[in-house]
Order: sequence, then C-alpha cells, then structure tokens
Amino acid sequence: MVENPNDSRTEGKRPLQYAMEACDALIDRYAPQELPPAGRWHYHQGIFLHGMLQLWKATGDERYLRYPKAYADHLIDEAGNFLFARDELDAIMAGLILFPLEDEFGERRYRIAADKLRGLFRTLNRTTEGAFWHKDKYPYQMWLDGLYMGGVFAMQYARRYGDEALIPMVLEWEKTMRRRMTDGRTGLLYHAWDEKRAAPWANPETGCSPEFWGRSLGWYGMALADFLDWLPEGHPGRDELKPALGRFVDALIRYQDGASGLWYQVVDKGDRPDNWLETSCSSLFVYTIVKAVRHGCVGEDRLEAAWRGYRGLTERVRYDERGRLVVPDICVGTSAGDYAHYVARPVSDNDLHGVGAFVLACVEISRSGVRTADPA
Repeated sequence: MVENPNDSRTEGKRPLQYAMEACDALIDRYAPQELPPAGRWHYHQGIFLHGMLQLWKATGDERYLRYPKAYADHLIDEAGNFLFARDELDAIMAGLILFPLEDEFGERRYRIAADKLRGLFRTLNRTTEGAFWHKDKYPYQMWLDGLYMGGVFAMQYARRYGDEALIPMVLEWEKTMRRRMTDGRTGLLYHAWDEKRAAPWANPETGCSPEFWGRSLGWYGMALADFLDWLPEGHPGRDELKPALGRFVDALIRYQDGASGLWYQVVDKGDRPDNWLETSCSSLFVYTIVKAVRHGCVGEDRLEAAWRGYRGLTERVRYDERGRLVVPDICVGTSAGDYAHYVARPVSDNDLHGVGAFVLACVEISRSGVRTADPA
C-alpha cells in the first residue's frame, strides 16, 4: 500500500511542518462544522482537533485555535447546551478541546459543556468490577479504546476543577483493564473483554477478544502516557502506571516492522501475507513511546524506535493533485472481532482518526529532540 514514498515534497521537512500540512489539508477541505461525521460531537473530530490544538500550542499559529473554536461553537450554544450521545464513552473524548478554549476565551459555555460530559460518569453502565461499558449497545464489554475516550478527560477535569474522586476511578478502571486484558506471552492487550462471555468473539474462559488490534492498543498507550501528565507528582498511582507503561512500550517495540518502522493492523501477526501496515496505530505508538521516555518509564534508547516509526510515517505520506498532504492506510472505525475481521476492514485517506494521530505524533517528536531529517 506504499504510495509515492519518494515524493520530493517530503524531503527535509521538520515534524511541525508535517503537522501543519496535515491540518491545512483538512482545513482546506472542510469547514469546521462539516468535519465528518458532520454535525456531531464525536471523537473523530475530537482527536483531530485535539491534535490541532497541540499544534497551536507548539507554533502559536492562531488558525489552529480558531478552527476548533468554530467547531465547538457551532454545536454548543451560549448557555452550554449541545447534543451528544449519552450512552457511550466516545462522546466524552472531544471534551478535551473545551479546556484550552475555556482558557483562551473565558466563555462560560465551555465549562458548562465540560460539566455535562463529566456527568456521564455518574450514569454510564459498568461491569460488576466497576469498569465502564464501552457503549450501551455493547453490554458488559470493556474496550481498550474507552480508557482514552473517557479517562484522559476525567484526569484533566479532576485537576482543573478539583473533582479528585475522578482520579481513583480512572486508576481502578485502568487496573481492571490491565488485569483482564493483558496477554502474558506478548505483553500486549486484547482489544475487548466481555464479562458475560456472550459476544461471538469472546473467549469462553477469559472473556477476551482474540486479537491485538493496532489502534486500540494505541488508544490505551496514549491514555497511560497522558495520565502521567495529569497525575500529581508523588501520587501512589504513578508507581504503578510508570512500570506498566514501560512494559507496554517494550512489548510494542518487539513487534515494530524492521523494514518500514511501522506497525501492523493486527500487531503481532506481521508475518501473514494479508496483514498490512497501518498508519494511525503507528502514529499513536510513536506518541506513546516518546512520552514514555519523557516520563522516565523507559530509557532514552527507546527513542530510536519512535524515530523509525516517525520516518516510516513520513515516507508513507503523499500529496494530492492540489498539493495537500495525504495520510494513507488508515483503518476505518471497527468493533472487536477475529483476525479475518480486522484485516478485511477498509482503509481510507485522511480519515480523522489517522490525521489527528499523525499530528500528535509529529508534535511529540518535535518536543522530544529526537533526530529528524532536518532537526526540529
């Protein structure tokens, strides 16, 4: 699936230049309210706009602040009213954009909207061990994705507004996930777990789904890395999260493709001819590795893997007929399933999952000081 890997326009660029081009490609294509799925408060837009806001912080370019504001203001009225799904963790993730908007513009609507999203943790269904169902339509199922979709927002909300009860809630959720879903042989985590063993994919003994899906692992790793940004120094939870993230990063690196620096759609089965290299998970893994180094979870030598992943991504991107950057080979959204399910999933170009992940990876590489073709 490699497309035009030697395009001269990718030579010698700094990571933030790639991030800007990725954002500009979608700004050129979509008005903020048209970001797909249009008119929804959704994690697809959330991950892209969260990445854009990190780029704004890194560059100071206000285009990358005004565009997320226009998206939020289209959906949230001046009284803080907005429509969002009340039965799923995915609705919470886009709330990450509310915090910098509140800081910059001071509009009360953003705090009110954040309070509404925080309220979901009081009403979302849970397993008997207290972990959140991913969605009501997936009863008793815990997915890796959910920890990022809800947990990072909860950590930030707790620190900003003094809602300290959210911190032990998130830490216990992660601990349950790690205990129930980690594979002892590989060190990777299965995509999903069904407490009732009722899903067609559920192992009758463990309740786990059968495969290690790339992007779900990326969400999990990002969640742990971001938790360490917000968990107070000296908090006992850090003593458990840091080695957990370190072990997870080392497990990921073992499955990095040696030739491309990327990772496969089904992470541990790169030897299968129908498996394929996927860019959104690769971006999320680069982000996770860099932040794990920064937090002291692994040694600086692991930056080599992040560097190879970043180079693999920049060798994979291309440009369209209008000169806009294209991030290819992005798996569309998917539920849990078996190997055949994952490898048959469609891929897309410039899907928000992948562009947001790519932007975040580029910003983190730039912050890390890791060498690039033209050092940032």
